[in-house]
Amino acid sequence: MLKFNEDLDLPSQLKWKFAHEPELLGWTIRARNYNTFVANCMFLFLSVALVGLSYVVYLVPAPGEGFVARVVIGFCFYMVFTLVILSVTHQRMKFAYRFSRSGVEYCKWKDFPEWALKFLKWLAGITAIFFIFMATIDPSFLLGALIGPGGVGLTYLSMAYSKRYREMHTEYHHHEFKWDEFTQLAIATNREVVDLKYSVILEGDDFVTNWSLNVFCKRKQKEKVAELIRPFLSPGVPFIKAKVNVPLSTD
Repeated sequence: MLKFNEDLDLPSQLKWKFAHEPELLGWTIRARNYNTFVANCMFLFLSVALVGLSYVVYLVPAPGEGFVARVVIGFCFYMVFTLVILSVTHQRMKFAYRFSRSGVEYCKWKDFPEWALKFLKWLAGITAIFFIFMATIDPSFLLGALIGPGGVGLTYLSMAYSKRYREMHTEYHHHEFKWDEFTQLAIATNREVVDLKYSVILEGDDFVTNWSLNVFCKRKQKEKVAELIRPFLSPGVPFIKAKVNVPLSTD
Protein backbone atom coordinates (compact mmCIF):
# COMPACT_ATOMS: atom_id res chain seq x y z
CA MET A 1 0.00 0.00 0.00
CA LEU A 2 1.09 3.54 -0.70
CA LYS A 3 1.65 6.03 2.07
CA PHE A 4 3.24 9.45 1.76
CA ASN A 5 5.24 11.01 4.56
CA GLU A 6 3.08 13.03 6.92
CA ASP A 7 4.54 16.39 7.82
CA LEU A 8 1.61 18.09 9.54
CA ASP A 9 0.05 17.45 12.93
CA LEU A 10 -3.62 16.54 12.52
CA PRO A 11 -6.28 18.55 14.39
CA SER A 12 -7.17 17.06 17.74
CA GLN A 13 -10.90 17.00 16.89
CA LEU A 14 -10.42 14.93 13.72
CA LYS A 15 -12.08 11.50 13.81
CA TRP A 16 -11.89 9.51 10.57
CA LYS A 17 -15.25 7.95 9.71
CA PHE A 18 -13.64 4.95 8.02
CA ALA A 19 -10.93 4.52 10.66
CA HIS A 20 -12.00 0.88 11.16
CA GLU A 21 -10.73 0.10 7.65
CA PRO A 22 -7.07 -0.17 6.60
CA GLU A 23 -5.66 2.98 5.07
CA LEU A 24 -4.82 2.50 1.39
CA LEU A 25 -3.28 5.93 0.99
CA GLY A 26 -2.86 8.92 3.25
CA TRP A 27 -0.92 12.17 3.40
CA THR A 28 -1.01 15.77 4.57
CA ILE A 29 -0.17 18.83 2.53
CA ARG A 30 -0.33 22.62 2.52
CA ALA A 31 -1.96 24.04 -0.61
CA ARG A 32 -3.42 27.22 -2.04
CA ASN A 33 -7.01 26.13 -2.70
CA TYR A 34 -7.96 28.98 -5.02
CA ASN A 35 -7.01 30.50 -8.37
CA THR A 36 -3.32 31.19 -7.83
CA PHE A 37 -2.90 33.25 -11.01
CA VAL A 38 -5.49 35.78 -9.90
CA ALA A 39 -4.04 35.86 -6.37
CA ASN A 40 -0.49 36.44 -7.68
CA CYS A 41 -1.66 39.25 -9.95
CA MET A 42 -3.52 40.84 -7.05
CA PHE A 43 -0.43 40.64 -4.83
CA LEU A 44 1.75 42.21 -7.55
CA PHE A 45 -0.70 45.07 -8.10
CA LEU A 46 -1.12 45.76 -4.38
CA SER A 47 2.65 45.57 -3.81
CA VAL A 48 3.27 48.23 -6.45
CA ALA A 49 0.56 50.41 -4.92
CA LEU A 50 2.09 49.86 -1.48
CA VAL A 51 5.49 51.04 -2.70
CA GLY A 52 3.82 54.28 -3.77
CA LEU A 53 2.07 54.68 -0.43
CA SER A 54 5.31 53.99 1.45
CA TYR A 55 7.02 56.68 -0.60
CA VAL A 56 4.24 59.12 0.33
CA VAL A 57 4.80 58.24 4.01
CA TYR A 58 8.49 58.98 3.50
CA LEU A 59 7.78 62.33 1.79
CA VAL A 60 5.45 63.62 4.52
CA PRO A 61 7.51 63.62 7.71
CA ALA A 62 6.24 64.55 11.13
CA PRO A 63 7.78 67.69 12.67
CA GLY A 64 11.37 67.06 13.74
CA GLU A 65 11.84 63.81 11.85
CA GLY A 66 15.21 63.27 10.19
CA PHE A 67 16.01 61.46 6.95
CA VAL A 68 16.89 58.11 8.56
CA ALA A 69 13.78 58.17 10.74
CA ARG A 70 11.60 58.77 7.69
CA VAL A 71 13.23 55.87 5.85
CA VAL A 72 12.72 53.49 8.77
CA ILE A 73 9.10 54.54 9.24
CA GLY A 74 8.42 54.09 5.53
CA PHE A 75 10.07 50.66 5.66
CA CYS A 76 8.01 49.62 8.70
CA PHE A 77 4.86 50.79 6.93
CA TYR A 78 5.77 48.74 3.86
CA MET A 79 6.65 45.57 5.80
CA VAL A 80 3.53 45.59 7.97
CA PHE A 81 1.12 46.05 5.08
CA THR A 82 3.01 43.58 2.89
CA LEU A 83 2.41 41.05 5.65
CA VAL A 84 -1.29 41.93 5.65
CA ILE A 85 -1.50 41.56 1.86
CA LEU A 86 0.31 38.21 1.96
CA SER A 87 -2.08 36.92 4.61
CA VAL A 88 -4.94 37.65 2.20
CA THR A 89 -3.53 36.66 -1.21
CA HIS A 90 -1.20 33.78 -0.28
CA GLN A 91 -3.03 31.86 2.42
CA ARG A 92 -2.39 28.13 2.49
CA MET A 93 -4.88 25.63 3.79
CA LYS A 94 -3.76 22.40 5.43
CA PHE A 95 -5.21 19.20 4.03
CA ALA A 96 -5.21 15.60 5.26
CA TYR A 97 -6.43 12.81 2.98
CA ARG A 98 -7.29 9.21 3.84
CA PHE A 99 -8.34 6.63 1.25
CA SER A 100 -9.92 3.32 2.24
CA ARG A 101 -12.09 0.62 0.68
CA SER A 102 -15.24 2.61 1.46
CA GLY A 103 -14.17 5.94 0.01
CA VAL A 104 -12.24 9.15 0.43
CA GLU A 105 -12.06 11.28 3.55
CA TYR A 106 -10.40 14.61 3.83
CA CYS A 107 -9.93 17.26 6.45
CA LYS A 108 -8.95 20.83 5.72
CA TRP A 109 -8.03 23.36 8.34
CA LYS A 110 -6.28 26.67 8.80
CA ASP A 111 -4.58 27.61 12.03
CA PHE A 112 -4.02 31.16 13.18
CA PRO A 113 -0.64 32.35 11.73
CA GLU A 114 1.42 32.62 14.90
CA TRP A 115 4.50 33.29 12.74
CA ALA A 116 3.00 36.65 11.76
CA LEU A 117 2.76 37.69 15.39
CA LYS A 118 6.37 36.70 16.03
CA PHE A 119 7.48 38.68 12.99
CA LEU A 120 5.62 41.80 14.13
CA LYS A 121 6.96 41.44 17.68
CA TRP A 122 10.56 41.19 16.47
CA LEU A 123 10.08 44.01 13.96
CA ALA A 124 8.67 46.30 16.64
CA GLY A 125 11.46 45.41 19.08
CA ILE A 126 14.33 45.81 16.60
CA THR A 127 13.09 49.12 15.21
CA ALA A 128 12.40 50.43 18.73
CA ILE A 129 15.99 49.66 19.78
CA PHE A 130 17.23 51.34 16.62
CA PHE A 131 15.22 54.50 17.23
CA ILE A 132 16.22 54.68 20.91
CA PHE A 133 19.88 54.31 19.94
CA MET A 134 19.57 56.99 17.27
CA ALA A 135 17.75 59.25 19.75
CA THR A 136 21.00 59.53 21.71
CA ILE A 137 22.38 61.27 18.62
CA ASP A 138 19.26 63.14 17.54
CA PRO A 139 16.27 63.52 19.93
CA SER A 140 13.90 63.77 16.95
CA PHE A 141 14.13 59.97 16.63
CA LEU A 142 11.99 59.63 19.78
CA LEU A 143 9.03 60.82 17.74
CA GLY A 144 9.88 58.26 15.08
CA ALA A 145 9.89 55.55 17.74
CA LEU A 146 6.31 56.43 18.61
CA ILE A 147 5.12 56.46 15.00
CA GLY A 148 7.06 53.50 13.54
CA PRO A 149 7.60 50.78 16.17
CA GLY A 150 4.59 52.05 18.08
CA GLY A 151 2.34 51.47 15.07
CA VAL A 152 3.80 47.99 14.55
CA GLY A 153 3.23 47.22 18.24
CA LEU A 154 -0.40 48.29 18.04
CA THR A 155 -0.88 46.09 14.97
CA TYR A 156 0.62 43.16 16.89
CA LEU A 157 -1.67 43.72 19.88
CA SER A 158 -4.78 44.00 17.70
CA MET A 159 -3.92 40.71 15.95
CA ALA A 160 -2.85 38.84 19.07
CA TYR A 161 -5.80 39.71 21.30
CA SER A 162 -8.67 40.16 18.86
CA LYS A 163 -10.91 37.10 19.14
CA ARG A 164 -12.75 38.03 15.95
CA TYR A 165 -9.51 38.39 13.97
CA ARG A 166 -8.33 34.98 15.17
CA GLU A 167 -11.63 33.36 14.24
CA MET A 168 -11.41 34.85 10.74
CA HIS A 169 -8.05 33.11 10.25
CA THR A 170 -9.01 29.75 11.74
CA GLU A 171 -11.04 27.08 9.91
CA TYR A 172 -11.86 23.39 10.20
CA HIS A 173 -13.85 21.14 7.87
CA HIS A 174 -14.12 17.35 7.56
CA HIS A 175 -15.90 15.49 4.75
CA GLU A 176 -16.16 11.97 3.40
CA PHE A 177 -17.35 10.52 0.09
CA LYS A 178 -18.11 6.98 -1.00
CA TRP A 179 -16.59 5.74 -4.24
CA ASP A 180 -19.94 5.38 -6.01
CA GLU A 181 -20.67 9.09 -5.50
CA PHE A 182 -17.93 10.16 -7.93
CA THR A 183 -18.89 10.79 -11.55
CA GLN A 184 -15.53 11.75 -13.10
CA LEU A 185 -11.82 11.39 -12.41
CA ALA A 186 -9.38 13.90 -13.89
CA ILE A 187 -5.65 14.48 -13.65
CA ALA A 188 -5.01 18.22 -13.73
CA THR A 189 -2.55 19.39 -16.38
CA ASN A 190 -2.00 22.78 -14.77
CA ARG A 191 -1.65 21.95 -11.05
CA GLU A 192 -0.65 19.09 -8.76
CA VAL A 193 -4.29 18.11 -8.36
CA VAL A 194 -6.51 15.08 -8.96
CA ASP A 195 -10.06 16.29 -9.56
CA LEU A 196 -13.03 14.12 -8.56
CA LYS A 197 -16.48 15.29 -9.59
CA TYR A 198 -19.27 14.05 -7.34
CA SER A 199 -23.03 14.02 -7.19
CA VAL A 200 -24.48 13.71 -3.68
CA ILE A 201 -27.22 14.87 -1.37
CA LEU A 202 -25.35 16.70 1.37
CA GLU A 203 -26.41 16.40 4.99
CA GLY A 204 -29.33 18.72 5.70
CA ASP A 205 -30.21 19.19 2.01
CA ASP A 206 -33.07 17.69 -0.03
CA PHE A 207 -31.43 18.23 -3.43
CA VAL A 208 -28.46 16.81 -5.30
CA THR A 209 -25.20 18.76 -5.23
CA ASN A 210 -22.85 18.42 -8.19
CA TRP A 211 -19.39 19.69 -7.35
CA SER A 212 -15.70 18.79 -7.39
CA LEU A 213 -13.30 17.46 -4.80
CA ASN A 214 -9.78 18.70 -5.45
CA VAL A 215 -7.22 16.25 -4.13
CA PHE A 216 -4.02 18.27 -3.72
CA CYS A 217 -1.00 16.09 -4.30
CA LYS A 218 2.67 16.36 -3.65
CA ARG A 219 4.98 16.88 -6.60
CA LYS A 220 4.84 14.12 -9.24
CA GLN A 221 2.36 12.05 -7.23
CA LYS A 222 -0.95 12.87 -8.95
CA GLU A 223 -0.64 10.05 -11.53
CA LYS A 224 -0.05 7.47 -8.78
CA VAL A 225 -3.01 8.81 -6.79
CA ALA A 226 -5.29 8.69 -9.86
CA GLU A 227 -4.25 5.13 -10.70
CA LEU A 228 -5.02 4.00 -7.16
CA ILE A 229 -8.45 5.67 -7.23
CA ARG A 230 -9.52 4.43 -10.66
CA PRO A 231 -10.31 0.76 -9.78
CA PHE A 232 -12.67 1.81 -6.99
CA LEU A 233 -14.89 3.98 -9.18
CA SER A 234 -18.12 2.76 -10.75
CA PRO A 235 -17.85 1.23 -14.24
CA GLY A 236 -18.03 3.81 -17.02
CA VAL A 237 -16.82 6.78 -14.91
CA PRO A 238 -14.73 8.97 -17.26
CA PHE A 239 -10.99 9.19 -16.59
CA ILE A 240 -9.41 12.19 -18.31
CA LYS A 241 -6.54 14.66 -18.25
CA ALA A 242 -7.61 18.29 -18.33
CA LYS A 243 -6.94 21.78 -17.06
CA VAL A 244 -8.58 22.12 -13.64
CA ASN A 245 -9.86 25.34 -12.13
CA VAL A 246 -10.03 25.10 -8.36
CA PRO A 247 -13.68 25.84 -7.51
CA LEU A 248 -15.02 27.84 -4.62
CA SER A 249 -15.57 25.66 -1.58
CA THR A 250 -19.02 24.34 -0.73
CA ASP A 251 -18.25 24.68 3.01
